[in-house]
Amino acid sequence: MSGEHPVPPECVRLAAALREVRDRTGLSLAALGGRTPFSKSSWERYLNGKKLAPRQAVEALCALADEPPGRLLALWELAEQAWSRRAAPAEAPVGPPVGEPPGPWRPWVRSRRAWLVSGAVLAVAVAAALLLLTGGRHASGGSRPGALAASSPYPQSFEPGCKGEECEGADPAQMGCGAEGMVVTLLKRKASGGQRVEIRYGAKCGAVWVRTMGLHVGDRVELSLPGADTKEVRAAGQRDTEVYLSTAMTVTKDPAKARVCVRPASGAGVECFTAPAHGESV
Repeated sequence: MSGEHPVPPECVRLAAALREVRDRTGLSLAALGGRTPFSKSSWERYLNGKKLAPRQAVEALCALADEPPGRLLALWELAEQAWSRRAAPAEAPVGPPVGEPPGPWRPWVRSRRAWLVSGAVLAVAVAAALLLLTGGRHASGGSRPGALAASSPYPQSFEPGCKGEECEGADPAQMGCGAEGMVVTLLKRKASGGQRVEIRYGAKCGAVWVRTMGLHVGDRVELSLPGADTKEVRAAGQRDTEVYLSTAMTVTKDPAKARVCVRPASGAGVECFTAPAHGESV
């Protein structure tokens, strides 16, 4: 997004948000290029603000990071509008535009045209801002199932970074096991303290993990399966209470035996949930 014109602040914010999500995946530029339809050099330009990222690139990065796309897509809408205005050539009319009446009617026509354009831009900006505030989620707090699939025109043909035993103890986001078309949500629950937990199974990876949000500082979430080591994630600081966290993966051929427990830092009672046999959503 560089050039002779200054970079709009909306584009700067989008690039910063993309870098933040990419950092959470732990993937290199080469790995991003290998797991998405966009090249390593393209990702370098998108993340450093040299070029406006396409909507599909934003969606692909969110899928790899196991991140609901609503917030970044709202930023993208605002950045795309700013980028279009920046790229538009300056107009230097010599006379009244074709079809515009002469004389005293001309200022009224120009004012009306400017009002209509401004109104349209404002309406789009308000819609994007509302999406940014809700994070692209339903009022119930969960992300809309299949939302990314409905808006992604490209095929998800990339392979995860691990399969089977290679995935034991690995990070699901770094391995790409939570990408679109590769994950099943077996269970979604909300604990009495507001903590939200999901048991997720990556079919290609052959592993299960827990994704959680809404933790309080010090809260712990544990994943257990018979005969496997317990995996745990803890909210160590304020930042961890504002984003999704995931446990490491446990390899299994029977994900229905997975069990998640929430251990509040407040000392309140432990709450545990077990995945149903056939899952709840995809």
